[in-house]
Amino acid sequence: MEGAGERITFSAVARKAGVSTWLTYRPGIREYIDDARLRQQTALRPHTRSGGPTAATLRTDLEHARTTITALRAERDELRTALRHQLGRQLDEASRPDLTVRVDDLTARNQQLADQLKQATEHNTALEARVRALEEDLTAARTSLRRMIRTENRLR
Repeated sequence: MEGAGERITFSAVARKAGVSTWLTYRPGIREYIDDARLRQQTALRPHTRSGGPTAATLRTDLEHARTTITALRAERDELRTALRHQLGRQLDEASRPDLTVRVDDLTARNQQLADQLKQATEHNTALEARVRALEEDLTAARTSLRRMIRTENRLR
């Protein structure tokens, strides 16, 4: 950011690094950002020397900035990894009791549904038997009705 001429602020550094702003205020990182801001403010002031910064000074500043950036990137990566591990541990710890309760609830619900299925199957079997009996009665009634109609027709 410093080499590109971008304005250095804590939020801009956080945005550029893809981390939270609070991380930029942490000791160790804050000093790097403060140093970069100071260098940037110094560079914006008119130089008291007539010739401005020399090539050697600029090379030194550039090398220092590159070293700082490399260190910050390494620290950022370490902090991200540590944060991921910590969040994973917290999720594992918080989830265990909740999962046990959830499994117990699901097991109880599964048993209720199995009981309901058994009752529904028994009821369905009873209804099917009743339907068969009623169909037999209906067939017998139709046969009887046909006989009555034939007998009536013969008498006429």
